[in-house]
Amino acid sequence: MYSSNLKGFILAMVSSAFIGSSFIIKKKGLRKAGVNGPRASSGGYGYLLEPLWWVGMLTMIIGEISNFVAYIYAPAVLVTPLGALSIIVSAVLAHFMLKEKLQKMGMLGCLLCIVGSTIIVLHAPEERSISSVEEIWEFATQPAFLLYTASAIATALVLILYCAPRYGQTNIIVYIGICSVIGSLTVMSIKAIGIAIKLTLEGTNQAKYFQTWIFAMIAITCIIIQLNYLNMALDTFNTAIVSPIYYALFTSFTILASAIMFKDYSGQSASSIASELCGFITVLSGTAVLHSTRDPETPLITDLYTPLSPKVSWYIQGNGELWKQKDEDESSPSFITILRQDYFK
Repeated sequence: MYSSNLKGFILAMVSSAFIGSSFIIKKKGLRKAGVNGPRASSGGYGYLLEPLWWVGMLTMIIGEISNFVAYIYAPAVLVTPLGALSIIVSAVLAHFMLKEKLQKMGMLGCLLCIVGSTIIVLHAPEERSISSVEEIWEFATQPAFLLYTASAIATALVLILYCAPRYGQTNIIVYIGICSVIGSLTVMSIKAIGIAIKLTLEGTNQAKYFQTWIFAMIAITCIIIQLNYLNMALDTFNTAIVSPIYYALFTSFTILASAIMFKDYSGQSASSIASELCGFITVLSGTAVLHSTRDPETPLITDLYTPLSPKVSWYIQGNGELWKQKDEDESSPSFITILRQDYFK
């Protein structure tokens, strides 16, 4: 038993190291791609032609595979909290490789996210034994989880169609929220696929059930959406801030989805539920602290007159006096523009 847990621990550590590194490698690739074309944050896909970005993707895939295998050897209460180590890895590498400074309050927020997520996981109940994909399908089609799925999809659509075009460049929660909400559905689908593979290897073929292929299609669709908006988040905001916020929200939504789908908390004691609630509040507090200490990155300006928001423009009128006007003001006196000075709140 201890040997098995040790294998799971080592694999989880390896997973965190690879996943944390992938954030940095992918961001360096995004930066290189942004120099020669539209950035991912502006809807560009030039990073798909950047080898360094694919190195980051390969690194992330290796980390995710290691994490998947770790669950075979060790319980979730051991493996899941170790995922927080990827935050520390990415923060340290970002400091040295990307010159992104993590402030003291940011460090406190990171610590709160790790502690809160760990409390949630440590008080989570054990998984129930599942014998077939059809059994998982029954869990997935129960009214409570169907309501959660509909809510998650509706939330993601609002964030994608309304919030992202308006607030995506200034509010980190928009892109990360999309990744986290969709990610909770990804994990449920991946878990179903993992159980199907495990049962098939044990001699019970699960490929013959159509539910297995539905879960596979859902997983692929959700992963594509996650990667797209994660790239946009990495290309827009500080990596040391993206990593812990993504971890905190993703973990919270995943635990919520699992609790609804598999009824994990049925029979839980009041003390365990209270501890999990405290852990969730701690995660939210850490997220708020990290968000408040974010240092906006200066976007690449390819055109002097490219609109940025919010901004103030300075002009000199014919009499040589300075005149200041916010972009929201539609009035436009006769003057010669000589200087534009942009700033962020």
